Amino acid sequence: MQIITPGMRLVPEAVLANNAALFRTIPETPSHADTSLHRVVIVGGGAGGLELATRLGRKFGKRRLSVTLVDRNRTHIWKPLLHEVASGALSASNDAVEYIAHASRHHYRYRIGEVVGIDRSRRQVFVAPSFDDDGRQIIPPRDTLVLAVGSVSNDFGTPGAARHAIALDTAEQAARFNKRMIDACLRANAQYEQLSPSQLHCVIVGAGATGVELAAELHKSMREIASHNLDNIDFERLIRITLIEAGPRILPALPEHLARASARLLVDLGVQIRCGIRVTEVTGEGIKLGEKLFVPAELVVWSAGIKAPDFLKTLDGLETDRINRLVVDETLQARGDENVFAIGDCASCVLPGGGDPLPPRAQTAHQQADHLVKVIAARLEGRAAPAFRYRDFGSLVSLADYGSFGSLIGGLKIEGLLARLMYRSLYKLHLKAVHGLAKTTLDSIGEIVARRSRPRIKLH
Repeated sequence: MQIITPGMRLVPEAVLANNAALFRTIPETPSHADTSLHRVVIVGGGAGGLELATRLGRKFGKRRLSVTLVDRNRTHIWKPLLHEVASGALSASNDAVEYIAHASRHHYRYRIGEVVGIDRSRRQVFVAPSFDDDGRQIIPPRDTLVLAVGSVSNDFGTPGAARHAIALDTAEQAARFNKRMIDACLRANAQYEQLSPSQLHCVIVGAGATGVELAAELHKSMREIASHNLDNIDFERLIRITLIEAGPRILPALPEHLARASARLLVDLGVQIRCGIRVTEVTGEGIKLGEKLFVPAELVVWSAGIKAPDFLKTLDGLETDRINRLVVDETLQARGDENVFAIGDCASCVLPGGGDPLPPRAQTAHQQADHLVKVIAARLEGRAAPAFRYRDFGSLVSLADYGSFGSLIGGLKIEGLLARLMYRSLYKLHLKAVHGLAKTTLDSIGEIVARRSRPRIKLH
C-alpha cells in the first residue's frame, strides 16, 4: 500500500482515481523497500488506531510487518477526555502522546497528513498536503489498509452551528473553547457596566456522555477561575450552564438509572436541563429552540450526535451507512475489499444475530484494535481471519468531583469513589496499551507529585 501526497490542495475523488501522476510517492525507508514485508497502513491515530499501531509494531514491526500510521495531527489525546481539556482540568500539552517519538519507540512509522481518498486497484492512499503555521508545505510522510479515522460531531445542518458553536472533536477545539471560557470570565470581571444576558452563560447542545460530563466540569472550572481574585462580580449568581437534549432524557444511550442519578446531581448543581426540544439555529448571541424560544449564551458547545468523516462515503466504492461509517463484516473487513478494514467510530459493525451497530465507544475501539492484531497475524500465516466478539463491560459517567455512576456487567450498579476509580482506570488501560505498564506506572506517580505544585485547572 503506497502513501502518496498531492502537490496541490484537495481535489475531487474522480481526479484522485484517474490522475495518479499528479501525486508523488513518499520516499521509502529501507524497511518499506523490503518487498518481503507485509505492509499495513493505519489511517487515524485515535484510541483504536494508535493502540493497533503500537501492538503491531511491538509484535511484528522488526521482522514481518512494515507498519505506518497516518494522522493529520502531531499528537494524540484520548477523545473521551477532551471535555476535561475544554474545562481546563486536563492539559493537552502535558498529557498528549507525540506520534513521532512514540513511533520510534514502538517500531512503526508515523506520517503527517489527512487522507482524502484511496485507489484500491493501485493500492494507494491519497494524502492532502499539510502546511505549517506560516503556510509552508510540510513534506508528509501493501497489503492491508486499516481505517480508524474516528468520528466528528454531526450538526445535522443546523443553521449557524458550524460557525458559532464549538465541537469537541480535537484537542485544538477543546483548547480553543477553554481559552474562550477564560477570556469570558476575565472580560466579565473587568467591565463596570451591567453584564448582558448572554455573558457567562454556556449552552451545551447534546446530553450524551460528553455533554453531561462537560456540564459538571464547567461548573467546577468556572468557579475555580472565579476564585483566582476575580471578585468584581457574583459568579455564583451569574455563571449559568444549560444542557439541551432533543430526546426525552439525558444520556439516551446509557441505562436509565444512570441518567436519573446524573440528572439529579446536575440539577442540584444549578445546571438547567431542557429535554424534548431541538435547536433550530445558533447565532452569535445564543441559540434558538423550536420556533419561538431564544436562549442567550456567550459560549455554545455542540456535542449532539456523531458521523464519520465525509470523505468515507465516496471512498472508491466501499459501502457506508447513513452517517458515513464503513460497513464491516464480523472480521472487521470492509464490505467490498478483503484488504481494507475499519475499526472504532468510523466502522458500522453489526454482529451475527442482527441488532444495531456496535456503539461508538472507547471500549469498542479498544477491543477491535486488539482483535485486528489477531486478524493480521492470521493473514501473515495464511489462515482464515477470526470473527470479532464484542463484550460490553458496562457504562461509567463521571461528573467532575461531584459524583460518579456506573453500570457494570450483569447490571451491577456502582457509584461514588469506586465508580470514579473505575472511570479513571479506563484511561490508564489505554495508556498501558500505548506506553506499556512500566511507563504508565511511572507517569502516574509523576502526575500525582506534579499535581501538588501546579494550578488545579489550566489558566492560560
